[in-house]
Amino acid sequence: MPELGLVEGFFGRPWSWAERREAVRFLRPHFYSSYLYAPKADPWLRRRWQEPHPEAELAELAAFREACRAADVRFGIGLSPFELHLHPGRGWQEPLSAKLAALAVLRPDDLAILFDDMRGDVPDLAARQAAIVHFAAERGLAGRIFCCPSYYSDDPILDVAFGARPDLYLESLGRLLDPAVRIFWTGEEVCSREFSPGHLARVAGQLRRKPTLWDNYPVNDGARMSQHLHLRAFTGRPAAIAGRIDGHFINPASQPLLSRIPALTLADSYAQGESYEYRAAFERAARTVLGDALAERVGRDLLTLQDRGLDRLGERKAVLRERYAGYDHPAAREIVAWLDGQWNVTDELVQTQ
Repeated sequence: MPELGLVEGFFGRPWSWAERREAVRFLRPHFYSSYLYAPKADPWLRRRWQEPHPEAELAELAAFREACRAADVRFGIGLSPFELHLHPGRGWQEPLSAKLAALAVLRPDDLAILFDDMRGDVPDLAARQAAIVHFAAERGLAGRIFCCPSYYSDDPILDVAFGARPDLYLESLGRLLDPAVRIFWTGEEVCSREFSPGHLARVAGQLRRKPTLWDNYPVNDGARMSQHLHLRAFTGRPAAIAGRIDGHFINPASQPLLSRIPALTLADSYAQGESYEYRAAFERAARTVLGDALAERVGRDLLTLQDRGLDRLGERKAVLRERYAGYDHPAAREIVAWLDGQWNVTDELVQTQ
């Protein structure tokens, strides 16, 4: 069993503090021992990172840290110093130092410096980013340091969206970064269908360390994916990859309770190894999260909820809404809210968060 964790790293409406605390409490007995707080909707960790968190938000973060520690879960913060790597030379150290000093009061267990979803087609990208990560590590803010590269996947869509990746980018980053720094990786695609031992061995060679998986399932942000509920059990993550990785973090869905269903199945996949059956794992997890009656109903509607797409439901939307409104269960209310479009994520929102 590798280290399992949640990385709250999705676009759109973030979870509430109560939902975060409840997720930690619920998932800890199922081997989830880390939580990285990095929602795209927190502007003070992203586009407005040079500004301090408002006192009320800082107090909520401190309270959440205590909830994590009470549950024996590592509390981490993901900082995206937005496009700092586009400004080489002196001058970037002062604002970064000030931000890290402000976050130090939270005493996080883990700190992640995240360069995802921003331009990367600049000279000496790996050297610039390694300098930023090492500067942050030297401040002694957290016991563990993580880094998410600009090109965190083999997927060519990243080159289309953020510019062509520099030659030998991963190899350079792996060579320059201190071996103690953990590096996130999403696989052969941004949302990978599977992780094979061979692929992970190759990436480990490039990075000079085992990658830490940032698994973009069951996340369902973005204009396309927010039209679907990701409920099915994990597949394509064989237990054989455990020795090839330095941790497995999942980016959950926008729906905090429904996210627990696939989350439980990932732990089952590692625990059961070659005996794992994804349909049986889904049924067990659904009953644990939803109770027998609602789990049976969701299982019957799984094809519609996950594959059809909210924008293609037509008249079935009203039928489904009436059906799930009849259940007195918070997960059923999440389905109703999704049917009502409350979790729709637009391209404009993604570009501005």
